[in-house]
Amino acid sequence: MVMANSAENELSGRPVLERLERRIGNMRIRLKLMVFHNVFFLLLAFTIYLSIIPALESRLDGAYQREAQVLEALMAASAGNSRNAAALQQYEREQGTAAQLGMPDEVRAWVDAHPGEVWQSPGKSVYLYHRQRSSDLYQRVKLPLDAYRKMVKDARWAVTLVLLATYVLGVLILEFFVLPLYVYRPIHLLLDADRASTSNDRAHELVPEGAIPDDELGDLMRSRNLTVSTMREQEDQLAQALDQLKQATADLTQKNQQLETARQYLLDQDRLASLGLISASVAHELNTPLAVLKGSIQKLRERALDPLTCERLHRMERVTDRLRSISSQLLDFARVRSTATMPVPLFALITECWDLVSIDDKAAQVHFWNLAQDSHAVQGNPDRLSQVFVNLLRNALHEITVSGNIWVRTAMCETDPSRLVIRVEDDGPGFAESVLPNLFEAFVSTRLDAHGTGLGLTVAEGIIHQHGGSIHASNRPQGGACLQIVLPAAHQDITTSERDRTVAARTK
Repeated sequence: MVMANSAENELSGRPVLERLERRIGNMRIRLKLMVFHNVFFLLLAFTIYLSIIPALESRLDGAYQREAQVLEALMAASAGNSRNAAALQQYEREQGTAAQLGMPDEVRAWVDAHPGEVWQSPGKSVYLYHRQRSSDLYQRVKLPLDAYRKMVKDARWAVTLVLLATYVLGVLILEFFVLPLYVYRPIHLLLDADRASTSNDRAHELVPEGAIPDDELGDLMRSRNLTVSTMREQEDQLAQALDQLKQATADLTQKNQQLETARQYLLDQDRLASLGLISASVAHELNTPLAVLKGSIQKLRERALDPLTCERLHRMERVTDRLRSISSQLLDFARVRSTATMPVPLFALITECWDLVSIDDKAAQVHFWNLAQDSHAVQGNPDRLSQVFVNLLRNALHEITVSGNIWVRTAMCETDPSRLVIRVEDDGPGFAESVLPNLFEAFVSTRLDAHGTGLGLTVAEGIIHQHGGSIHASNRPQGGACLQIVLPAAHQDITTSERDRTVAARTK
């Protein structure tokens, strides 16, 4: 609105012709051409009308004067001439007294003073008066003035109708054939192509070559097509250069990440090497006390008679064997050596691992569900797999609250029937999103206390990989953590009796 007012104020301060030129120039092309050809046709019609009608009126007036002179001569020579009298009958010839003919007094006086002559005044009267010398009667003839007036009127109407019909026909031809085909259509093609360019419709942004005329508008279309094509080629080249730059940036970012990963890996390897040396020393130091401890437990079992005490001593002996096994595995931490594999029933393995974990007092306050199927077994080393599941169950036990739940489920892999899927789930808080991507890296821990070293899942991942499997961590949609392990399946003979799965799998 402000721009419109400023434009109006600017125009108001200019001369009239300049303002008119500006207003006409601001019209749309269709309206501008309509104004131009209408003004042209009106001027042409007006000029033709003014050229024809006055000339026709002048000619008819001359004919009227000549006919009046001819009638005057006929009236003067009509005495005793029957042919002249008969010729005058078509002009309403009448004969009688002055009163009968309604002659004005001044006309009668002139005729009486000039016997044998004809009175005429075409500008004042349409009648001719005459009196023969040998008679007292008067003659009157009427000039055909109405006929001439009618001819002029008919000529005006005829010229007007012809000019109007010519004007309408010309406008129709221009507006419905000439201008739409040779002016409006090329302009619309240009506008449609511009709209396509604005909306990035490359399929329709160029004017088709077959629709381009060989006039100035055609030159404008060809120039525009060339400009748009050149611009699109430059855009494509720029987009290709940007893609190459993005690819180079992505490659550089990936290489930087690989360098950072390699650097971190080297640091971890240094720490693991140091830890391996320490672990080997610790293992050697633990073996002798563990052997003494096992011998003492065996002697106590020989003397104990109480079944509950025997069961507890048996569990202590198993824990001692487990510690000795772990001690020997500490030696494997710095070197890799082959381990014997066999079919390992998952239900029994999970139950044994939970028995080891349930030494913790908190285990009596949570719900453990061993839902592994009796027929499911994996090919692997029982001790090393026990190390994995003890670690996973201990982590879950630490994370859940009192009266929490831990589930272990097994199923055949849907994509590979030769593999088994073991899922260890809990309803604890789950993994932090910041830790989840790096959970299996060394020294990454979710426990900010003395119980977390950040090596348990790293060692577990290494054992799973040595068994030809994979491990994946995620958060359950219902809440809690989920660790999914995929291991090669093994076949075993199940001889255990049918058990109540819901009751037997639950251990408090």
